[in-house]
This record gives sequence, structure tokens and C-alpha cells, in this order.
Amino acid sequence: MDNVDPDDYIFFSDPDEIPNPNLLKKFKLQKKYGIFLQRYYSYQFNLLNKFETPWEGTKVCKKKNLESIQFMRQKVRAKNLRYNFLRFDKEKNIQLFKNGGWHFNNVMSPIKISKKLKTYAHNEYKDNKFSSPKVIKKKIQNKIDLFERGERYQLVKINKSFPEYLLKNKKKFKKFIRV
Repeated sequence: MDNVDPDDYIFFSDPDEIPNPNLLKKFKLQKKYGIFLQRYYSYQFNLLNKFETPWEGTKVCKKKNLESIQFMRQKVRAKNLRYNFLRFDKEKNIQLFKNGGWHFNNVMSPIKISKKLKTYAHNEYKDNKFSSPKVIKKKIQNKIDLFERGERYQLVKINKSFPEYLLKNKKKFKKFIRV
């Protein structure tokens, strides 16, 4: 990172987390770290997982404040803001960005979800009870949680609150949009 200035922003995001571009247009971080609070969707672009929403997705800091990506992933958490000020071991210099984007989790075929689970770090989900494509397909059809935590997902309409690219390419992604 030799070509990065100390005041340049460093954004960290998983591939299925999309920061809201409207927040990026005139972006200003007023705290040491930032967390984009995102709407969480599972299996299909319009199956809202309200139990995981808001999702602590994309994180940001200035280069001069970047300890490591691992630190951002594990220590920069919204729950830290609820701790007593005496808990100096918890990072609290955090700015939360509401309407921070979208987390589209497991938006893929049951076969690909199965492959993902079989290579997942959590060995308990490699069992056919979770990873069978037939089981996964049934869970998608019934809008239920992949890991059997009792959660049911909510079907929502694709509207202007979704990414512009998705809105312009609904035909391209129709396989992953439930009507």
C-alpha cells in the first residue's frame, strides 16, 4: 500500500455486501471507523432476512487508522457502542451508516449453496441435513433459514430501494427474484 495516503479511505467488504453508492458520493467519515448497516437478503434478491437486518456489512477507516482487516472484521462492531465507557477494551469510535446497502447472501442455485456448505469452516453444516441440494431447494421454497434457527424470510417487492444495477437488469436476474 505504498501509493495510499494516510487520509485515504480503506473500505472492507465481503463480495456479497454492496455499499449504498448514494452514501459514497459525498462520503465523510466523522469517527475513526464506520460500519454500513445493510439490509440482509437470503437465497433470492427479494427474500428479506429481517432477523439479520441490519447487517454490519462494509466497514471503513482512514489508512492511518487501519490496524488490520482482521481487526476491522472482529473488533469494529456496533454492539461496542452499548458498552459502558469504562470498557476501554472495546472500540467505540464508530460511525454507523443507516441505509448502508445490501447483503445478498447465498443468492445462487441449491447445488452451489451445497458446494459452499461442504467447504464451509463449520463442519456441522456439511451434513446432508443442511447441505443436500434437495433440502436446500425446499428451504428456499419455504423461505426458511438454511441453518434451522427458526427464521422465516419475508418476500418483498423489488423497488427503488434496491441497487440501481439490479433494477435495470431484472430480466438478467429473474431466476433469483421471486414473484
